[in-house]
Amino acid sequence: MTDEYKTITSHIGEGFYSEKRSKFFAFAHHVENVDEVKELLAQYRKKYFDARHVCYAYMLGAGREEFRANDDGEPSSTAGKPILGQINSNELTDILIVVIRYYGGVNLGTSGLIVAYREAAADAIAHAQVETRLVEEIVDYSFSYPMMNDVMRIVKEMSPRIVAQTYDNTCTIRLAIRRSEADRLRARLAKLSF
Repeated sequence: MTDEYKTITSHIGEGFYSEKRSKFFAFAHHVENVDEVKELLAQYRKKYFDARHVCYAYMLGAGREEFRANDDGEPSSTAGKPILGQINSNELTDILIVVIRYYGGVNLGTSGLIVAYREAAADAIAHAQVETRLVEEIVDYSFSYPMMNDVMRIVKEMSPRIVAQTYDNTCTIRLAIRRSEADRLRARLAKLSF
């Protein structure tokens, strides 16, 4: 498994699509858990209470295992799936895309709906800032104070992110490092103990 993934920044990507007087407003958010998704959906339903449909799709986790698509009353697979399709084709995760539809009085048909939701979602992604992040692993290490220089030399050479540290009779350091380097970091620290 790779130790990188693509997501969007906290900047909200906004998209728009219009077809036969129906208007589709799309919003792409960076999210990290289902609770954030539920909170944002509640906000959108409240803000756009007069909209006919509030459809969405989300993808969570570096491994992209947790996802959901919702048509919110549109014909099956005409809204949530096209939105999720845009998330997948851009290989994004930790993202929620909400598309709000105001009905224009003319039915678009299933193919028209699929195109509309897909294009609105694509526009939202196009207006979001995509970034690549690292999947990190946490490494905890305890050592005696005289070993400080040796530990810090390894930290300097391997450049993990220092999450926490305490210096006392027994020192502890918590490091975050990209997953592919974690075992090497643990091995180098373990050698100091002997």
